[in-house]
Amino acid sequence: MAACCAGCAPGPNYQRPDTPSPTRFTRDTLTTTAGEATATPQQFVPGQTIAQTWWQVFGSDALNDRVQRALARNPDIDAAAAALHQAQESVAAQHATYFPSAQLNYTPSRQRDAVGTLSPTLTSNATYYTLHTAQLNISYAPDVFGLNRRTVESLQAQADNQRYQLEAARLSLASNVVNAAITEASLRAQIDATEEVITEETRALDILHKQAKLGYASGLDVAAQESALAQAKQALPGLLKQLEQNRDLLAVLCGDTPDHADATPFDLENLVLPATLPQGVPAHLVQQRPDVRAAEENVHAASAQVGVALANRLPQFTLSGAYGGSATSFNRMFADDNVFWVLAGSVSQTVFDFGALKHKQRAAEAALQQSAAEYRSVVFGAFQNVADALYAIDSDARALSAATDAEHAAAHTLELTRKQQQLGYVNVLVLINAQESYQQARITRIQAQAARLSDTAALIQALGGGWQAAEASGRGQVSG
Repeated sequence: MAACCAGCAPGPNYQRPDTPSPTRFTRDTLTTTAGEATATPQQFVPGQTIAQTWWQVFGSDALNDRVQRALARNPDIDAAAAALHQAQESVAAQHATYFPSAQLNYTPSRQRDAVGTLSPTLTSNATYYTLHTAQLNISYAPDVFGLNRRTVESLQAQADNQRYQLEAARLSLASNVVNAAITEASLRAQIDATEEVITEETRALDILHKQAKLGYASGLDVAAQESALAQAKQALPGLLKQLEQNRDLLAVLCGDTPDHADATPFDLENLVLPATLPQGVPAHLVQQRPDVRAAEENVHAASAQVGVALANRLPQFTLSGAYGGSATSFNRMFADDNVFWVLAGSVSQTVFDFGALKHKQRAAEAALQQSAAEYRSVVFGAFQNVADALYAIDSDARALSAATDAEHAAAHTLELTRKQQQLGYVNVLVLINAQESYQQARITRIQAQAARLSDTAALIQALGGGWQAAEASGRGQVSG
C-alpha cells in the first residue's frame, strides 16, 4: 500500500511552460552610456550581481534609513507576510492527511427506558440507569490514486507563490521609496530654481520701476516684467503642492501618517549615480524576478489541480476502526463483557453524476492553460521592463548632457543680456526672454538628472532587485 501511495499520482507532472530565450534584451548592444564631461558615465556590466540592499548604491544614508523603515513598518509587507504564513500552515495541515487520525470520546448519559412499549435495554432490566461509554476511533484514507499528494503539491505551489509575492512586494516598496525620494529631491531643486528666478525678476522689476521714473524705461517694459514675474510666481504653488503630496506618500510608505512625515530633506546633489549597472542575462531573468516566479507557481498549482480533479473521478478508499467500552458504572467500562470493537473498510466510486466530475476536470485543465498564458505574459512584460530601462538609461545620459549644455548656454546668455539691458543696448523684453529661457533650461536639467536616477532604480527593479541574495543566505523566507 505504501509503495502504491508513493508512486501513483494522477494528472500531469509539472513542467515549466515554454518561454522565449533571447540572447539579449535590446535590439542593439548597449555597452556604455554617454560620457561627455557634462554627464557622468555609467558602464553596463553583463552578469553583475545585485546586492540585497541595492538602494545603497545611491549613497544616501537618509534614503537607506527610509527604505529600511518602510520594509519594517509598511502594512502591505505585513499583509503579504501573513498571507505567506497562512499558506504555509495550510500546507502543514494538508500534510497531516497522509497519516491516520485518532479521536477519543467519552459519553455519559442518564436514561429511562420506555418499558410500556420496549423491553429494557439492560440485562439487569433496570428502567433508570446511567450509561458510561468511552471509545477510540481511528480512520485512515490511503492515498491510493494520489488525491492527497496532488492537493499538497497544489498548496505548496500556492505557498511558494505567496513567498514570491512577498519578495515582489518588498522590491516594489523599496523602489517606490527610492522613486519618492528622487522625486522630492527633484521638486526641491525645481522650487529653489523657481524661487531664484522670482528673486531675480523681482529685482529686475525694481530696477525697471526706477528707470521708468527717470524716463529710461517705458510703461510697456514695466508691464511686461510684471507679467513675467507673475508667471514665475504662478509656477511655484504647483511645485509646492507636488512636494507636500510626495512627502505624504513617502510618510505612508514608511508606515507613518502624513502628520509624522520625516523632516529630513532629500537633495539631488547628495544622491550618487552608480558608476556601474547590471545589464542582466536574459536566460536568468525568469529566475531573478519574484513576480515571474510567483506567476510560475500559479501554473504549478493549476497543474496539480488537474491531478486533483482526475483523482476525484477514481475510487476513494477508507479504513476505520473503533475500540471502546460501555457500562452503567464508570470503573466497569472496560470489563471483559463490556468491551466492543469494530474494523471496517470502504471503497466508493461515483458512477453517475451527470458529468459533474468530468466538467470539473475540464475546468481545471482550462485553468492550467490560463495560468500558463498569464505566466508567458508576465515573462514578456519582464523582458520589456528591462529593455525599456536599458534604453531609458542610455537616452537619459544623452538628455542630461544636452540639458546641462543648454543650461550653461542659457545662463551665459542671460548674463550678457542683463549687462546689455543695463547699458541700454537691449530692451527689457529681451531680458525677460533670456530669463525665461534660463529658467526652463535649469528645470529641464533638474528633471533630466532626476530621470537618470529614477531609471537606474527602474533597471535594478526590472532585473529582480537582489532578493535572491537574501534567499541564498537563508533570509529570503518567512517561517511560521
